[in-house]
Amino acid sequence: MINQIADPLLALPRPAKRLLALGVDALLCLLTVWLALCLRLDNWVIPQGNQWLAMGLSLVLALPVFVVSGLYRAIFRYAGMAALMAVTKAIVLYGLLYAALLAVLVLPGVPRTLGLLQPPLLLLAVGASRAVARYWLSGGYLSRLKRNALPKVLIYGAGSAGNQLAAAMANSNEMRAVGFLDDDTRLHGNVLNGLNIYNPSQLHDLVQSLEVSDVLLAIPSTSRQRRNEILELTRQAHVAVRTLPGLMDLAQGHVHASDLRELDIEDLLGRDAVPPNASLFAKNIHGKVVLVTGAGGSIGSELCRQIIKAGPTKLLLVELSEFALYAVHQDLMKLLVDMEPSNLQLLPLLASVRDEARMREIMQTWKPHTVYHAAAYKHVPMVEHNPAEGVKNNVLGTWTTAKVAAENGVSDFVLISTDKAVRPTNVMGTSKRLAEMVLQAFAAASKELGWRTRFGMVRFGNVLGSSGSVVPLFRKQIRDNGPITLTHADITRYFMTIPEAAQLVIQAGAMTSGGDVFVLDMGEPVRIIDLARRMVELSGLTVRDDAKPDGDIAIQITGLRPGEKLYEELLIGDNPLPTQHPRIMKAHEDFVPWYELSSRLQVLIAALNANDVPAIRGLLKELVPGYQPDGAVVDWVYLAAEQENLNLPVLKAAYSPAQLLVA
Repeated sequence: MINQIADPLLALPRPAKRLLALGVDALLCLLTVWLALCLRLDNWVIPQGNQWLAMGLSLVLALPVFVVSGLYRAIFRYAGMAALMAVTKAIVLYGLLYAALLAVLVLPGVPRTLGLLQPPLLLLAVGASRAVARYWLSGGYLSRLKRNALPKVLIYGAGSAGNQLAAAMANSNEMRAVGFLDDDTRLHGNVLNGLNIYNPSQLHDLVQSLEVSDVLLAIPSTSRQRRNEILELTRQAHVAVRTLPGLMDLAQGHVHASDLRELDIEDLLGRDAVPPNASLFAKNIHGKVVLVTGAGGSIGSELCRQIIKAGPTKLLLVELSEFALYAVHQDLMKLLVDMEPSNLQLLPLLASVRDEARMREIMQTWKPHTVYHAAAYKHVPMVEHNPAEGVKNNVLGTWTTAKVAAENGVSDFVLISTDKAVRPTNVMGTSKRLAEMVLQAFAAASKELGWRTRFGMVRFGNVLGSSGSVVPLFRKQIRDNGPITLTHADITRYFMTIPEAAQLVIQAGAMTSGGDVFVLDMGEPVRIIDLARRMVELSGLTVRDDAKPDGDIAIQITGLRPGEKLYEELLIGDNPLPTQHPRIMKAHEDFVPWYELSSRLQVLIAALNANDVPAIRGLLKELVPGYQPDGAVVDWVYLAAEQENLNLPVLKAAYSPAQLLVA
């Protein structure tokens, strides 16, 4: 309430403030003369006759003295000891003049001692008024200055969420709302919570006139298509964008300013997610024991979160990294606390998918019904520099885990694959395609081997927010004022959110009849340079290039890394078959029969154990049609040994042929 009174006073021009101070002092003069009369006469009196003249004399003397003494040149909110001394000197001078004048005039009805009583009272009153002004106005003024200096924002959405957000921001020390934008034409020109509601088409002009730095999206229930249209509008207006969580995240409580977060990149790229098919989602999970390898990774951990929702009895978390296993276990335990009471048992298990004995021990103990195999080395340049380890983990790890799963009666085994497996130019993609071929061969030979396991593969592109994703890298580079580093101006990629990818993996796995390669509908591929530009512009900044040399953030082209492709594909062949889910297709991919593939893999294993990288690349070319290595060998160990003319010893095989052969 006090600040509401102070704000209009502080907003007055300086002459008006001086007149106001003069008026207050005049009132104090009258008040103290009356109070002095009451004290002298020892009674509450109503001024009469010459007593009014005494009051007038006080005004005539005091105000000119105060003006000449410079009392109204001081800024009251900063008034200190010096100002108080000036007030004291002025009132002492006034007091001498006033007392002398009353003594000379000898006004009937006016005690001469009034000239001695009133000046001290006036000193107390004026001094107190200055102290109150300092205490009251300094805080209000500083608060006003601070608030005026806050970034000014517009709230997009004048509905319930926007209204709550504006109310929450009233006391925010981070930003200040100066208006609403809303698509409803009936609201334009109205006022909500003291803020005008504007037409979104005015955004560009409003950014200039209101000095807006950010637009806050308070439209949690809008469609992704409309959100993208709004983001394009804000991008052209060169303002930063922040958003509230989705509708379901807000359902449990009120909107707070702290709920605002950086714009999720899926808001820029994605489509409206298709709700999961409940029967498919629960088919291989509900009431069953489920195992996830690579449970601590970006895809593996999200798979675990989605699996928990479907109600398994046990969830086995298999992970090689101790820290990653600890982190995902803690995360899932927190999720369980917020869910309805259940008997779900979470089991964090340290293991390598290449360790056959350990994987057999785990599967014999808990007899999982479904296995989601997400464990893989997936960073293209890293695997290119360490090819033998990449192939061992991605191919032999899949081989070992799938074989042990089948021998222990697992009903469904689902491999998480990648679009980089299609016509690969790098070892990582080739190893994932070879892992697919192992499962395809297993599926075809299942009857001969006496297995009942259904093997399925799900292939998709980049997921937003995964380890190695460009999105967090670009975001960090923008915060650091650039430059944004990009390997090639024409590079394109498919993108999907991690939750949507995990849900589709689960549903695709439930549709497999054995040996199926499922492909997720990733939408349209995105040019990474366009993504970088949009991220810069939606941060309220501009890209520095030839057309705008004074821009904020530069984009630096660094050149393609080893094994990196300009674009990715999802299908090797053509004409994918539809499935019962609109976002999942079934591909027809050729493979090598197991009896032939197994013997050729033995030769690959020998090359892997010797780290004979040229031989490894040659064997991968023979095994995986379409693999075209891009560039020379870049394996660190191989290059160092070659430079030093070292003969590397053949490493002892981690797996013997007897262990690997199942046919």
